[in-house]
Amino acid sequence: MSLSRRGLLGAGASASLLGACATAPGVTTRGPFRASWDSLIAGYRTPDWFRDAKFGIWSHWGPQCVPEFGDWYGRQMYIQGNPFYDHHVATYGHPSRFGFMDFIDMWKADRWDPEGLLDLYQAAGARYIVSMANHHDNLDLFDSVHHAWNVMRVGPRRDIVGTWEKAVRARGLRFGVSNHAAHAWHWWQTAYGYDAEGPLKGVRYDAARLTKADGAGKWWEGLDPQELYTGPSFAPPDGIDSIAAMNAWHDARDGQWIETPPPNNPAFTRSWVLRQRDLITKYRPDMVYFDNYGLPLGRDGLEATAEYYNASLEWRGELPVVNGKRLEPEQRKGITETVERGFSDALRLEPWQTDTCIGDWHYNRARFTNHAYVPAHGVVQRLVDVVSKNGNLLLNIPQRGDGSIDSDERKILVDIAAWMRVNGEAIFDTRPWRLYGEGPTEVQAGMHGEGAARPWTGQDIRFTVKGDALYAFALDWPQDRRMVVRSLAAGLAARVEKAELLGGDALPFVQTDQALIIDLPDNRPVATAPAVRLSGSGLT
Repeated sequence: MSLSRRGLLGAGASASLLGACATAPGVTTRGPFRASWDSLIAGYRTPDWFRDAKFGIWSHWGPQCVPEFGDWYGRQMYIQGNPFYDHHVATYGHPSRFGFMDFIDMWKADRWDPEGLLDLYQAAGARYIVSMANHHDNLDLFDSVHHAWNVMRVGPRRDIVGTWEKAVRARGLRFGVSNHAAHAWHWWQTAYGYDAEGPLKGVRYDAARLTKADGAGKWWEGLDPQELYTGPSFAPPDGIDSIAAMNAWHDARDGQWIETPPPNNPAFTRSWVLRQRDLITKYRPDMVYFDNYGLPLGRDGLEATAEYYNASLEWRGELPVVNGKRLEPEQRKGITETVERGFSDALRLEPWQTDTCIGDWHYNRARFTNHAYVPAHGVVQRLVDVVSKNGNLLLNIPQRGDGSIDSDERKILVDIAAWMRVNGEAIFDTRPWRLYGEGPTEVQAGMHGEGAARPWTGQDIRFTVKGDALYAFALDWPQDRRMVVRSLAAGLAARVEKAELLGGDALPFVQTDQALIIDLPDNRPVATAPAVRLSGSGLT
């Protein structure tokens, strides 16, 4: 994921939508869509399945989960002075001797039980499941024809994406994939560096020295490490003699979030195009999540999206979902914006998505030992807020390197399922009301705003609509058991005739000139975010 970590992403990162086209032969041209924003905007309509689904779960899982130390391990293990580097040296050895490649061989996925996980995910209400197809570490997690570094040849030696796809489809759920590899070419440049200080000063890390010939007799025989690490686009020059200077070198170059194609590596872009086409052709996903601002790699991302739209129309007669980030308002009409670990402060006209996680994107054992996951009540409050604003929630449940989840994560899923059994009626297949809600708690719009978020209160009200029913949620239980809805004051052309607590009984209420006031019971059918079904005239 695109993480705003100190010293990794520069404030001046750009998201250019122009770039050199590296289209490979055989592009699908049949269909209404062409490789331009104008074409995508003019012809796109979000499919109803996505608008109805509301909640998805993401398997953001790969070899970076093996050390169980959190996000972006592959990049940060090569940054001297970084806690990831310190952990790596202490646990596995110096990255000139034990590089990221070695984690791929350790990644066996021997406790991965996709059916058991899907039992939990489906019970928790997930209507679409997303499998990561590759991360910035550039390993394809599918049966990849155009990239030798894939899970059929190394690691689990099992088609991760294909296994998920078959199991998900068998349950009647929608299936998505996420493609993060467009950033690998700059993300991996730390692996071509060296220690600027200390006893191994100047010794280059593994990416800088390994060649295909070095694999003779090893687990990676026949593979070229340079194809995994992408080649030295920004390799630090010799002679950098302080950690601060090395970090400054990376921050100014490969630490930027770059969306344009690599200027001196057209082979990388050609490979990305072929791999993306292979991915959608083999698994025909309902959704593709691009970890990009706008679309990846300039014109090639536009070409891939148009090709995918046309292909989906041919396969199943409906358009799919493509996710991108930080979109211009017009671009939100051509693809579906996803707001990573962030919020919307308004009801949006176009359907959108928040993608977030109960912990780190890649498994971090400290979250378990410190019991520091986002609890179930935080997840459902977030879901209600997002759905009220015409959005979906895509939630990552981090998997350990072996494929399992821990007991705290399992308990969170069980608790979400308990809430969904009562309140799912007011979530699934709904649409937003004329207002998303009301209340004192404000959110910071945009990506990465979760850290500054304040707790929701019983005065924060959110609305959804289905048929003739208007649903009103209090994001927490009001302390005085009185749910006050000022948006439904008498005289606003809406007359409430009945109020029913989901999971409970009809409730007493009064509709005054100031608010609709509902008396909630002592008995609580859900732990948080109770929903009241309202009926009457002028409500929907």
